[in-house]
Amino acid sequence: MNITIYNEFIHEKKDPKVGAIYPHGIHGALAEHFQKQAHVQTVRTATLDQEEHGLTEAVLNDTDVLLWWGHLAHNKVADEIVERVHARVLAGMGLIVLHSGHHSKIFRKLMGTSCSLTWREADERERLWVVNPYHPITQGVGAYIELEKAEMYGEVFDIPEPESLLFVSWFEGGEVFRSGATWHRGRGKIFYFRPGHETYPVFYNPEILQVITNATRWAAFEGNTAARGIGEAPNVPQSIEKIENKD
Repeated sequence: MNITIYNEFIHEKKDPKVGAIYPHGIHGALAEHFQKQAHVQTVRTATLDQEEHGLTEAVLNDTDVLLWWGHLAHNKVADEIVERVHARVLAGMGLIVLHSGHHSKIFRKLMGTSCSLTWREADERERLWVVNPYHPITQGVGAYIELEKAEMYGEVFDIPEPESLLFVSWFEGGEVFRSGATWHRGRGKIFYFRPGHETYPVFYNPEILQVITNATRWAAFEGNTAARGIGEAPNVPQSIEKIENKD
């Protein structure tokens, strides 16, 4: 499959601490991982400051799964690009939204809610409990994933009821959070995964990478790209009224 990784790439250039953890950006760390995966043919990266944020029609039409990380500049993502990504998801492109990408324009548009939550950055331990061990995304993961230090995200998380809830996090402060959930929109599959705060080396964690890798396999819809002839929204079946008229 062909994977594209979008990262706004601001923290890494502004904050020396973040730059030391991700010298080639969060997108670079994820790209390095996926370049080693047998099921991936092409890995592209895209950043906010590129022309069209690196998400041109040609790139998206040749993308099976798009990973999205953003934080400081959600409002700077052009609405035209959001519409373009939205259309591709409806046409079958998978979308994996990571950590603070919950407040991105594209995720909020697809969810139809504010996607707001409570948060606290206090170097707390997080335990992500697997609540659906039978789903393809949780395969190869034990009963839970433990992160020694993490930013707390807490309920209420203003999202639609997930079609599948895969992870529920517990934090030292006592909060819980729906940290891994899936939805379908049109032909497209969407997975939100909470871990990934920029000041922690989360995207080098083998268990976190296992989940994200599983998610790319799950989210890919075979033959979904516009280049393969599926560039429009799903066909709508005949209405009941038309079917009844045939009789």
